[in-house]
Amino acid sequence: MSATGPVLIAAGGTGGHLFPAEALAAALNARGVAVELATDSRAKLYGGDFPARAVHEIAAATPSAGSLAGRARAVLTLSYGTLTALILLFRRRPSAVVGFGGYPTVPPLLAAALLRVPTILHEQNAVIGRANRFLAGFVDVVATGFPRLKGLAAELEVKTAYTGNPVRPGVLAAARTSYPEGNPFRLLVIGGSQGARIMADIVPAAVGLLSAETRRDLCIAQQARGEDAARVKEAYAGLDVGAEVLPFFSDLPARMASANLVVARAGASTLAELAVIGRPAILVPFPHALDKDQAENAAQLGATGAAVVIDQADFTPQWLARTLTGLRADPAALRQRGVAARRGGVPDAAERLADLVLKLAA
Repeated sequence: MSATGPVLIAAGGTGGHLFPAEALAAALNARGVAVELATDSRAKLYGGDFPARAVHEIAAATPSAGSLAGRARAVLTLSYGTLTALILLFRRRPSAVVGFGGYPTVPPLLAAALLRVPTILHEQNAVIGRANRFLAGFVDVVATGFPRLKGLAAELEVKTAYTGNPVRPGVLAAARTSYPEGNPFRLLVIGGSQGARIMADIVPAAVGLLSAETRRDLCIAQQARGEDAARVKEAYAGLDVGAEVLPFFSDLPARMASANLVVARAGASTLAELAVIGRPAILVPFPHALDKDQAENAAQLGATGAAVVIDQADFTPQWLARTLTGLRADPAALRQRGVAARRGGVPDAAERLADLVLKLAA
């Protein structure tokens, strides 16, 4: 394969995989390196502005869930995707292939390994995901988003390189915004790229338990699934609280920067953005992930003092109302949590990863 070809980035079609991939693409583009993207059909929602000269849809499926017949179909789909990826690599002749996780990463990385194209796998979470765990033995380097990575076979640890989680240019721009002072108290509520019903169930009910004085000073921006948005809006209207409720925030970094406090899941990209921008958070890790990756992500950030971490089972309106009241009453301590978050941020993670890619591709 040519050492002067583009860098092919492979990523699953959710924001958690595409956002750090987008950050790396921007860093490579700034150095004059052409980038192409291999992903799945879901990327249309998040990847429309992806800074790549070409986007290739690769067939992929998840073989670790469902019936035996469903798993067999998934393996066949991945096999077909790998054949497609082999043809793609022969035609595009990339200088390196970088994977960001999710099963759409599997065919391009396997094809690259078969063709001896330099390969890097980036694991955003503090626990390596199933697709990345499968691929780790095939690739040249495993880059990590957290200082400590659980779940990787001990003999593969020599392959790891800590880069941090790349954040998009919009996050770096938002990081220049000072922590907001005074009133209103801005609360941002997000639930990952697909939203989280638990936020719709708990947060408006908790706001209803706050004192009238606290509610008067509150300004809320909340992500809610389409099927939940109407009831969330109605709840806030009944409480006379200023609230903007949307299924997706395209300007999330700017909203995060304008917030005094963020209530969120604990996806790796969310935590990386919180850290680089420097905002305190209440984190509710998704409890049903097989790898418990969000729980470990949240634990590592929570240990710095940047976030309050709560199990979903204990995330009740009463708990949240008490916690919001306590945090609101001590703005200096809340600001210090933001400082702790920023202390753990890696704003140059995309540049670190770009250095690694270009060194390997040379």
